[in-house]
Amino acid sequence: MEQFERIRRDHRDEELSIRELASRHRVHRRTVRAALADAVPPERKVPDRPRPVSGPWEATVRTWLEADLSEPRKQRHTARRVWQRLLDEKGARVAESTIRAVVHDLKIEIGADRSLVAVPQTHLPGQEAEVDFGDFMAVIDGERLQLHMFVMRLSHSGRAAHIAYGNVGTEAFLDGHVQAFEMLGGVPTGMIRYDNLKPAVLRVLLGRERLENPQFIALRSHYGFDSFFCQPGKEGAHEKGGVEGEIGRFRRRHLTPVPRAASLAALNQMLTHADEVDEHRRIAARTETVGQAAAREAAAAPVAGQRVPGSSGVVVPGRCEGQDLCAAVVLLGAGPARRPPGAGRVGRRLARRPARRGPRRPAHPITAQGHRGPAAGPLP
Repeated sequence: MEQFERIRRDHRDEELSIRELASRHRVHRRTVRAALADAVPPERKVPDRPRPVSGPWEATVRTWLEADLSEPRKQRHTARRVWQRLLDEKGARVAESTIRAVVHDLKIEIGADRSLVAVPQTHLPGQEAEVDFGDFMAVIDGERLQLHMFVMRLSHSGRAAHIAYGNVGTEAFLDGHVQAFEMLGGVPTGMIRYDNLKPAVLRVLLGRERLENPQFIALRSHYGFDSFFCQPGKEGAHEKGGVEGEIGRFRRRHLTPVPRAASLAALNQMLTHADEVDEHRRIAARTETVGQAAAREAAAAPVAGQRVPGSSGVVVPGRCEGQDLCAAVVLLGAGPARRPPGAGRVGRRLARRPARRGPRRPAHPITAQGHRGPAAGPLP
C-alpha cells in the first residue's frame, strides 16, 4: 500500500514516466501501471495447487470434523487424533504435519477452530500425583450414558490410571484411590493434589484450610500420603494442570469416537488396555517414554503392600443409587464409622476442624471375610 502511494506521488509531483518510476522504485512496469490505475493494490492470487498426498483424505477429515459439532466438546477430534485414525483405519501414508494443515484450514472453514496453550512443569520422581474426575459419554449395552472417569496421574512420569464410574460419590472416589494405587504399584511419597470435591472436602474454609470428609482422612491415614487442595474456581485448575490435560488427552485419544461396550466392567477393561498402550507414548519434548520414566519413579518410592500394624478397618457396602455401576468399597479407618464430634444432622451442621491435627494413626483394611489384608505403603 505504501509503495503504491509513493509511486503515485512521484508521478503526480515530478511527472516521471513509467520507465523512470519502475527504475526508481525497483519494481516491474506492470506494478507501476497498476499503482497508477488504482490506489489499492490488487489481491494476491493464490494458486490452486492439487494435493496428491492429503487430497484423497480431505473429504473424510471434513466428515469427522463436521460430526464433531454435535458431539461433546471435550471428545472432539484434534489434528493428531485425525492423523492417528487415518493411519489406523484408512491405511493412509501421510505426515502428521500435512494433516495438521488440512485440519487447520477445515476447522476455520466450518467454524470449529480453537487454540490451546500449555505450560510445562517439573516434578521429582515418585513424590507427587494429581487426582480429578472427568465426564464422558459412552454407549453401555445399547444405552447412551454420561459416565465419570476417575483419573490419578503421576506428576513426574505422566503415567496415569483411569477408572470409569456411574457417579462421583464417596464410594467411587475412595475405590478409585484403591484401584489406582494398585494399578500404579504404590503411593506417592509426597502429596496428591485435589480440587474441592465433595467426597474429600465438606466445606472450604479460609485460605487453604478445609473441613475434610472423615472417610477421606481415614483413607489418607492408611496409605500415608499428604493432600493439597487447590483454590476454588478456574484459578485452582492451573495448580493441577497435569491431570486436567490428561483427562482431555485421554478423552480425545481413546474415547473418540464415543466408545461402546456391553457393560461398565468391559469398558474399564478397555480403559486398562488404553493405559498399557500409553506406556509407550512420549510426552512432548521428552526423550523417554512414559513407561521408562515410570520405571525410574518405582525406584524412588516404596512399593504398596507393606503391613501397617496396630490398626483396624471397616467394610462399608457401596451405594450406586439403583445402578449396578460400582462395587462395594473398603473404607479404611481406625475404628467404626461414626459422625465427627459436634456434628448435627446430616447437611445441617458440620464439625469444627481442630486448629492443629496430631499425628496420623496408620491403618490397614479388614476384608469382607474378616481377615486382615495387607496395607499399602507409599508409591512408585
